[in-house]
Amino acid sequence: MSFVSFGDKSLDLSRPHVMGILNVTPDSFSDGGAFTNLDKALLQTQRMIAEGASIIDVGGESTRPGAKPVSQQEELQRVVPVVEAIKQRFDTIVSVDTSTPEVMQESIKQGAGFINDVRALTREGALDVVCQSGLPVCLMHMQGAPSDMQRNPSYSSVCHDVFAFLLERAELCLSLGIDRKSIILDPGIGFGKKLDHNLALINNLRYLVDKGYEVLMGASRKSMIGDVLNVEVEHRMYGSMGVNASAYANGARLFRVHDVKAHWEMLELMYRIEREK
Repeated sequence: MSFVSFGDKSLDLSRPHVMGILNVTPDSFSDGGAFTNLDKALLQTQRMIAEGASIIDVGGESTRPGAKPVSQQEELQRVVPVVEAIKQRFDTIVSVDTSTPEVMQESIKQGAGFINDVRALTREGALDVVCQSGLPVCLMHMQGAPSDMQRNPSYSSVCHDVFAFLLERAELCLSLGIDRKSIILDPGIGFGKKLDHNLALINNLRYLVDKGYEVLMGASRKSMIGDVLNVEVEHRMYGSMGVNASAYANGARLFRVHDVKAHWEMLELMYRIEREK
């Protein structure tokens, strides 16, 4: 077993865990506007926990391709009350999907136990907040910014470039005293990547695992699934499951998804089968 502390709760990361996506934004690519109301956000939280989510990932800034930046104040107003309400009502881990140090800090005060940063703690002050908190962090790779990241992204070698960036950021965290077990890496599917880039990264996740890091996969309903299957966002659950099954086979253990029940059941069976080797 490999237990990691997420604030007031811990998880065994030798087995798979589902992170339920809770976007409290008006413009996310799949569920924008669905959970901006606090009551609806809490109902969705309750549903995802019942369906098997170990972590609820709250995000107040859309990072879909072409998304515009959100002010710090707006992000605080969207995220912090939701984190507070979830922790008051549910015995679960709350992750905050943010790159903004002030949002991290205020969310941690309300009980958040995990920082999920698509910019890998590159904003000024973000590293300090995570170091002081002692909480686990997910470092993700993104080429460019959401506003322009899908304008013809290119790499000399996508796996080399992405993995080198993630390992460099992880080494910086280690040098500042963050425990290796608390550093989780995410290749950033769809964040400045073409279809072939995404497929190569998923196929080579084991490289990061072999370096001693846990891997988070965030491919739920993304455009790569539509590119392969020619289906719209609302019909991408099965494709998402295919991606995540492959990611699990390649060593990922955390899965950020919209469709919690289907993924929990799939991953639980894969885990049980794997144990009987």
